[in-house]
Amino acid sequence: MALMDFLKKQFIDVIEWTEDGDEVLAWRYPMQDREIQNGASLTVRESQFAVFVNEGRIADAFGPGRYTLNTNTLPLLTNLRNWDKLFQSPFKSDVYFFSSRQRLDQRWGTSQPVTLRDKEFGAVRVRAFGNYAFHIADPKVFHAQVSGTRDVYRMADLDGQLRGLVVQEMANGVAASGIAFLDLAANQNMFAKVLTDALAPAFMALGLKLDTLTVQSLSLPDELQKILDQRIGMGMVGNDMGKFIQYQTGQAIPKMADGVAGGGGIAGDAMGLGAGVALGQVLAQNLQKGLSGAAAPAAAAESVKADDVVATIEKLHDLKTKGILSDAEFDAKKAELLKKLT
Repeated sequence: MALMDFLKKQFIDVIEWTEDGDEVLAWRYPMQDREIQNGASLTVRESQFAVFVNEGRIADAFGPGRYTLNTNTLPLLTNLRNWDKLFQSPFKSDVYFFSSRQRLDQRWGTSQPVTLRDKEFGAVRVRAFGNYAFHIADPKVFHAQVSGTRDVYRMADLDGQLRGLVVQEMANGVAASGIAFLDLAANQNMFAKVLTDALAPAFMALGLKLDTLTVQSLSLPDELQKILDQRIGMGMVGNDMGKFIQYQTGQAIPKMADGVAGGGGIAGDAMGLGAGVALGQVLAQNLQKGLSGAAAPAAAAESVKADDVVATIEKLHDLKTKGILSDAEFDAKKAELLKKLT
């Protein structure tokens, strides 16, 4: 009976893998009821690795080439099995093939805004997306850490994990770089390099190499983008109060037009804003005269009422709360206004 079982066994003379499709990363050669003949041929094609596993332990790994399997080509496996030097008998071992081709155009992106620590703004919430490419660089690590003993391991099994890694390391990488958000947004190549440097160790721990990573979009949520736009506008006008009032007027005109056309509550808000702008223009004229060193007559000084100054300070405080004015800008303008009451 034992002799019949031995005769029924199939001996493998050629071991190879012709990849079927682009989605398979790892594939186990079918070994059920089969043994590898001494002197069998192993063919590993370009962009492939082959790994021999004996009783759960990784023995030998092969890069591209054609090999005749014997004690010279399988030294670790021979030692594990304690074969004699002749190595004449067939042997049983698991053989795994790995595709080391680059996996191009893998997409990543933030499903929700990610909070980043920024040296200029303190903290910002950003959205970003792009693509990346990688390949299996260390099949032993990939087998031990990722694919394991599965017959087939596909791209779909790994995609979610890698996209999560990119998003996870995005915040850490940007914070560690110390580069301001505005600089990153203006130079997406710089942002991509920061991410690549942060992600490389995490990919290597899985036996992978991150080849390229691109950032195709980097943006703020709409409400934060509006505040940033207003702050940029204020930066353009500087400390010129006249230009500041002109800027605020320009911001208010579209709202007033919409309110008049719609006839709703927005119109009332716009009218209130317009009144504040008109008041600000009067005060700005007086402030500019004072700053230019011109001697103002006593009657002009009396025209600036305490209630008007307080109302203007309150409006400036509202702009500071919204992030349009910085604390320093608010304090400076407040001090200028209070001087008019003395």
